[in-house]
Amino acid sequence: MLTLEALLLRQGDFRLEADWAMPAGGVTAIIGPSGAGKSTLLSAIAGFLEPAAGDVIWNGETLTRKLPSDRPVAMIFQDNNLFPHLDIRTNVVLGRTTARRVPQEDLQAADQALEDVGLSGMGSRKPAALSGGQQSRAALARVLISDRPVILLDEPFSALGPALRSEMLELTTKLAAARGATILMVTHDPDDARRFADHVVFVDGGIAAAPQPTEALFADPPPALAAYLGI
Repeated sequence: MLTLEALLLRQGDFRLEADWAMPAGGVTAIIGPSGAGKSTLLSAIAGFLEPAAGDVIWNGETLTRKLPSDRPVAMIFQDNNLFPHLDIRTNVVLGRTTARRVPQEDLQAADQALEDVGLSGMGSRKPAALSGGQQSRAALARVLISDRPVILLDEPFSALGPALRSEMLELTTKLAAARGATILMVTHDPDDARRFADHVVFVDGGIAAAPQPTEALFADPPPALAAYLGI
């Protein structure tokens, strides 16, 4: 279970509050107006932003003071964050180890992850030699090899066309579900939430509301969400 306990985030005049818990597993979409704090919320969960107050808790373990590398969390950013001077296989292996001498089992795991995302045989290529969609697949492979139970998606597929973005979201949710992972994804497209998310967190007016079942929330949205959706 992921718990945000009386969490308060501040950046200058900006503030965001969250106080809720959600069960492990499944996909939760985070939606809301631009600048509402969706990415900020993910940054706090990942450990890149220290809360002004409150705690981030995973399965009873407080993560608030832990470094990002010590959290059971993996994150895919908007730019995929691949190292341009390294080949794709090495980029993927970094999801598991930064050792100079990589164990053979980790290399094999990287090859398997590349196969899982449809990049079999491309491990020797540099990121620049891949298309945008292929780079997104490589970033997904790196997250999968880390075997962390919480996966955060900060609109990593937003630069892709609608069909390819949908394909990548479907692949991500399918592979993560097979591993029993919990996914939180920021999206500006309510249709993505409708198609892929079990629950939705609506962020607006300095509050990240508690997750609500997707179908029920969209069927009867509160006024602020209805305004955001243009209903």
